[in-house]
Amino acid sequence: MKATLPMGLLVSSLALAGCVQHTASKALPGPVMTIQEAKAFSVERRKDEVLRELATCESGGHGESDRPIVGGGGAYIGRFQFSPPTVVAYVQQKEGRQLSMTEAKELAHNYDQAAELAKYMIFDLDRAGDWPLCARKIGLRQQVEEIRSAL
Repeated sequence: MKATLPMGLLVSSLALAGCVQHTASKALPGPVMTIQEAKAFSVERRKDEVLRELATCESGGHGESDRPIVGGGGAYIGRFQFSPPTVVAYVQQKEGRQLSMTEAKELAHNYDQAAELAKYMIFDLDRAGDWPLCARKIGLRQQVEEIRSAL
């Protein structure tokens, strides 16, 4: 009867006996981030959490749903309750492109695009006060300062 051993066990056994040179694999398991990358990832995740909280407050508890949300008698739209002229102005400032009112309304109703615009306004331009009621309710300014201090 022959004894059989898995090849890895055989090589490891021979390496321990000094018969074969064994080197450990230099590949690290899974993706690896630097400390700075991990910190930046954590900060971006925290910003997204704050934006979801703001959107939920502004939209009356509807957050990221696909249902169109209109407030203020039609003056404010989407999860972040943007007015179309506000969307036009800040997209022009951020990206240098001019939107029509129809495009501005579509952007405001698209959660991901509206969240990117809100993130720009809040974290890059320090415009947390543009959402006065919900900013107070969720402590938006304090959360922004906490996120900035984590950088």
